[in-house]
Amino acid sequence: MHDLVIRNALLLDGRGAAPANGALAIKDGRIAAIGREVGAARETLDADGLALMPGIIDNHTHYDAQLTWDPSAAPSPALGVTTAIIGNCGFTIAPCRKSDRERIMRNLTQVEGMALDVLREGIRWEFETIAEYFAMLERSGTTLNVAGFVGHSSVRTYVMGDDATRRAASDAEIEAMRRIVLDGMRAGAIGFATSTSAAHNGEGGIPMPSRLADEKEMRALVGCLKDAGHGVFMLTKGSQTSMPFLEELAADCGRPVVVAALLHDNTNPRVVFDALEAISAARTRGRRMAGAMSCCPLTMDFTLRSPYLLEGLSAWKPAMALGGDAYRAKLAEPAFRAAVRAEIAAPATFRVFNGEWDKMQVVETMRPEHARYEHQSLAAAAAQAGTDPLSFMLDLALAEDLDTVFTALLLNSDENAVGKMLRHPASLVSLSDAGAHLTFFNDAGFGLHLLGHWVRELDALALSEGVRKLTGDVANLFGIRERGVLAAGYHADLMLFDPAQVNRGPKARVRDLPANGARLTTPAIGVHGVWVNGVRVADENGITAGERKPGAFLRHFDE
Repeated sequence: MHDLVIRNALLLDGRGAAPANGALAIKDGRIAAIGREVGAARETLDADGLALMPGIIDNHTHYDAQLTWDPSAAPSPALGVTTAIIGNCGFTIAPCRKSDRERIMRNLTQVEGMALDVLREGIRWEFETIAEYFAMLERSGTTLNVAGFVGHSSVRTYVMGDDATRRAASDAEIEAMRRIVLDGMRAGAIGFATSTSAAHNGEGGIPMPSRLADEKEMRALVGCLKDAGHGVFMLTKGSQTSMPFLEELAADCGRPVVVAALLHDNTNPRVVFDALEAISAARTRGRRMAGAMSCCPLTMDFTLRSPYLLEGLSAWKPAMALGGDAYRAKLAEPAFRAAVRAEIAAPATFRVFNGEWDKMQVVETMRPEHARYEHQSLAAAAAQAGTDPLSFMLDLALAEDLDTVFTALLLNSDENAVGKMLRHPASLVSLSDAGAHLTFFNDAGFGLHLLGHWVRELDALALSEGVRKLTGDVANLFGIRERGVLAAGYHADLMLFDPAQVNRGPKARVRDLPANGARLTTPAIGVHGVWVNGVRVADENGITAGERKPGAFLRHFDE
């Protein structure tokens, strides 16, 4: 007898097959049968025509720290996610010596928008090595299935200390890093992740350690995947890293390469498509490569206390090393403003903010006399004030002790372009950044946005195709075994939803982090049930797992 049968469901298999009405049976955490008649069960659920699909595999999260205090990885289970891949961009918390913990946390505060008080109070430092960190997660248990990358910046810091952000590595240091990466792969890592992006800076604007790696180091560490016989190389690409070099790495290691972060920029619209075409060309030569793109518009709330969207600018770097009155004085300095203004006006291959001031708004002011600016664009408000938008933003923030809240629609605002990216054969739906930038935005519901906005509202993809992009395609690329597809014998990771309603809801700010920290979240719309390894972890009211931790720590992947 089965444990559970879900009857009268619209089955979406995760491989792109046409939807079919039927039933699905679960026994011992796995799918036991699929079809019109699947036999009796201890529990039966009538889906009443709702759609049943494999659970969403979120391939780009930063839950590394949060999982040590929150095994549920909220809010992802309520948003249909059943498997999360952590450690993207190489920003991990292991390996980490006790003496480096503060450094790692301060860097995460800067590069991934995490509150330092939250990290200090929340992280359980019961590990030093990658293997110990993985073992701790497995021992403690998680609601979701979890797989983890070996993170380049943490490995570099472990080997080189302060010099990790200052110089290229010596041959001996590269060999020491190789040993750590290989040990991490043998401990069950899903691959090796790094970043060369100029937007990725640690405390004080110092580049994250991986940005100091030369080609020799990169070849050596990516080569560990060939030695391990499995794994994915994930890179957040900076402008100095060429596609031909990444294709060489893919050829040398023989493993899949995921290139992030592909986001459409209205001021330089061809860049993202050139990247996708380069990846497509490499695929014709037998390279397993994919371009990680977001299906969401990149919208970010921020204050001038932590203006992530500006921190990739070279002209902003002098301000990042300052604090208190010195920082405020720098923001008021005419020469500083002129340099920032000039850089924004100059063409660039890619950057987060490109001077579209009409897409940046004042959300909340702190002083009554400024309330009239709320919900106005900076372009309009600056025109009223008779100044330029940069000066208006900085003057307003300085007048309010940097507490003014702004929002910006930065990238992926052209839906025609994003639709083309979604349909491109070389693209991978990705970049939720779940677990990071918690005070700025929350795209953990990216999969529901894809199914609701792109599939139902815009008809840019068929429902079966949208499901495949969130499930089977990801499992296939990352070598995740027996997940991402509705098939007998596969693990019962499932989402039951209403295709006529599914979407993510409006963002809201909640205070549920350690140290009473705040984060943005979005509720699920039209999700009726989520199962991880056959255990129901969410329903239409949110996460229901309670003390149950049915998730598996994934250590074994296809070669």
